[in-house]
Amino acid sequence: MTYADLQEALRILGLGERATLGEIKARHRELVKCHHPDAGAQGDPERIRLINAAYRIVSEYVAGYRFSFTEDEFYEQNPDERLRNQFMDFYRN
Repeated sequence: MTYADLQEALRILGLGERATLGEIKARHRELVKCHHPDAGAQGDPERIRLINAAYRIVSEYVAGYRFSFTEDEFYEQNPDERLRNQFMDFYRN
């Protein structure tokens, strides 16, 4: 997968630069439901193939991400907690 592939997959799914796993799954379900042949006149099997391929690309990218549970990573993801921890002693006095 290339970065261009990932960007194209995000475009097909209508996702921005950031999305949660729940948002990715919900968007995939929404698009498949909308374009499914059983949905009536709007059914488009080719579009569903594109949506599913895009979902696989995004899922593969997300699955390959290694979550880090180190303290530094925690504070990187939670800047408010970093500040609270940094100035905790100041507020206690």
